[in-house]
Amino acid sequence: MGNLALLWVRTCAALLALALGACAPLPQRTQLPVEQRPSANFNERRPNFVIFHHTGSARVERALATLTDPAREVSSHYVIARDGRIYYLVDELGRAWHAGASYWGGHRDMNSASLGIELDNDGEEPYAEPQIESLLALLADLKARYRIPAANFLGHADVAPRRKADPGAQFPWQRLAEQGFGLWCEPPFAPAPPGLDEATLLDAFGYDVSDAQAAIAAFKRRFTPGEVSRQMNEEDRSRLWCLVLRKRAAQEE
Repeated sequence: MGNLALLWVRTCAALLALALGACAPLPQRTQLPVEQRPSANFNERRPNFVIFHHTGSARVERALATLTDPAREVSSHYVIARDGRIYYLVDELGRAWHAGASYWGGHRDMNSASLGIELDNDGEEPYAEPQIESLLALLADLKARYRIPAANFLGHADVAPRRKADPGAQFPWQRLAEQGFGLWCEPPFAPAPPGLDEATLLDAFGYDVSDAQAAIAAFKRRFTPGEVSRQMNEEDRSRLWCLVLRKRAAQEE
């Protein structure tokens, strides 16, 4: 078959596939009587957030067994082992079950808007260098393909502060932010405007402030992990104000 004939056959096949796809019956979700008129004008969801977790496990195989067990009803899109191996568990365009009851910046179902990445770590140990190198490579790939804003790389504790503490105090947030995956501010900070209380600032950054103490604990665990106190001080408020301004600037770009 000549090149021109082959091109014609392939073109016809592509057009036929498109036509059949547009006319294929839709999955019947409602029990009400409806008349189907299938349209080809749609696409799959595009994730706009990445949420980091730690497995809380000593062995990656144990975490993988949990995340692939239908009875456990928990999953993530990726798992990264301590040695840097990357496991792909759920289609990026699918809705993995990793965030649970969650909230960030007005979004109340983070599973539907995010990619979940589990890092094999017990929650107390430093993250292994091969693991972080693989994470940075994966994040660069995801950010490029889905155009995920820097402000939208979050921890499980950020979106579920009442229930979760991961990815924990050892997670290298500053290093990730320097690569464009998350936000970070270093002193000296401009003071926060008078009249802006902690709850207002936390809410502006994205936290659920219905439990203010849980939100404060999540913020300090991420941005000042070495501090013993879990109360906000003036430097915390100024740091948070800096982060709010950076988030606003990133959204305007």
